[in-house]
Amino acid sequence: MRSASLNLVVLRSSDLARAADFYTRLLGLEFVKHRHGNGPEHFSAEVGGSVFELYPLVPEGPSTLGTRVGFRVPSLEAAIAAVSGPYPDAVLSPPKDSAWGRRAVIVDPDGHRVELVED
Repeated sequence: MRSASLNLVVLRSSDLARAADFYTRLLGLEFVKHRHGNGPEHFSAEVGGSVFELYPLVPEGPSTLGTRVGFRVPSLEAAIAAVSGPYPDAVLSPPKDSAWGRRAVIVDPDGHRVELVED
């Protein structure tokens, strides 16, 4: 049996434009608006062969708040600097060495924790 690989991550946001701006600044993602059939308009970006999507958070729908995602970045300092101005409370855990490499934890505007590991 072949091993599995991740191909899709979906986070829900109360403000799609703000969330897309955050992830564009943090990771350099290029989002495209999508709508599948009668589903809601959402943002989609390709990340290392996977799809990262931002869907609207609606009162009657599920939340993704407890979800934690992680990304490898070339520079923790550059990623953090890119979001720190417009999102001054984004850094939850500043860069430090760990068993998994140099890492930091950021929180997006909706409260999702984003782990960054430096290449």
